[in-house]
Amino acid sequence: MKKNTEFVSATQHATLTTGETIRMLRELKGWTQEQLAEQSGLHAKNISLLENGRIDIGKKRAEQLAKAFGVHPSIIMFPEYEADLIGKAA
Repeated sequence: MKKNTEFVSATQHATLTTGETIRMLRELKGWTQEQLAEQSGLHAKNISLLENGRIDIGKKRAEQLAKAFGVHPSIIMFPEYEADLIGKAA
């Protein structure tokens, strides 16, 4: 089979924030904030604050969320660099 070389890689048009990434991963799993709280050990209020950009993620929270989602913490902490992996996380 001949490989088609006419296609050019798409460029990124939107940058996700950490909060948007958390919300997207949560929704891809079909979880509520309360369910994510149970899975991660964080309080649901903190998840809401994170998703809305009201508090910073921090290393410990990123690790807790990453473990709950089954992804590397860098996907959550640095979504602008890891955008291609977010869709694969669900």
